[in-house]
Amino acid sequence: MKVTKYVLPVAGLGTRFLPATKAIPKEMLPIVDRPLIQYVVEEAVEAGATEIILVTHSSKRALEDHFDKNLELERQLEEKGKDDLLEKVHAILPEGVKVVSVRQPEPLGLGHAVLCAQHLVENEPFGVILPDVLIHHPHTGCMAQMVEQFSRLNHSLIGVESVPLEDVCKYGIVSLYPDEIGEKIQRMAGIVEKPSQQEAPSTLSVVGRYILTPQILRMLEKTQQGAGGEIQLTDAIADLLQHEPIYTYTFEGISYDCGHKEGFLRANLEYGLRDPESGKTLMKLIQEHVGRV
Repeated sequence: MKVTKYVLPVAGLGTRFLPATKAIPKEMLPIVDRPLIQYVVEEAVEAGATEIILVTHSSKRALEDHFDKNLELERQLEEKGKDDLLEKVHAILPEGVKVVSVRQPEPLGLGHAVLCAQHLVENEPFGVILPDVLIHHPHTGCMAQMVEQFSRLNHSLIGVESVPLEDVCKYGIVSLYPDEIGEKIQRMAGIVEKPSQQEAPSTLSVVGRYILTPQILRMLEKTQQGAGGEIQLTDAIADLLQHEPIYTYTFEGISYDCGHKEGFLRANLEYGLRDPESGKTLMKLIQEHVGRV
């Protein structure tokens, strides 16, 4: 079963990065030479996306503009013979992929954001990617890995990774049935949002990558406001477990939580070192800095 629609919740105000995000969406902050949002769209496209659904806010027009054509810019690059830059601009959104947006009128949480896209998703499985989290793999992106597994399972699939016990209070944590169907795929027994160390059923955390069956939308319609007065996606997933199996997938790759300064800086450093244009220069700068400390 193909997954062609991907929901990207981008309505958050990015207060952790103020004042930088006062006028610029946090998803437009750059990792080396591309904004955060472009990395996750590329991950979705690699996985087979033909429609990217931005669940957005009135202050986030820059996101829509980034994926729109800029004919004046393209004309100038062409006239000046800057073909390499023109190619980069054209690659922002490949042919056959469209970006649409829908407003989230109130900041009522991730579950509410997904529900705002209900009329666009319709009755088919869909992906959800949280743009705050980048996942790097040198060959196959996280969502492409998950789509391959979903095509065999035909049940909702949630990307997870192990975190230190002291960090479980920061994430949604899953519990598992003891039976395993594969080294990386396990059937989920439950999910709890930001538990204490004593209450955590495991150290497997949800990392912002989901493939969900349309039944999740029925659950969200009935989900009441929970922690923080928000409609939590984790609550709807817990309800969905009562009706159909859900599986976890321990993906291959390195995750970067760019919703926090530490993760954002780490992503810029490591993506910069991998970049063929800037990697050597960045390493030289690091070595010079270390020599001065």
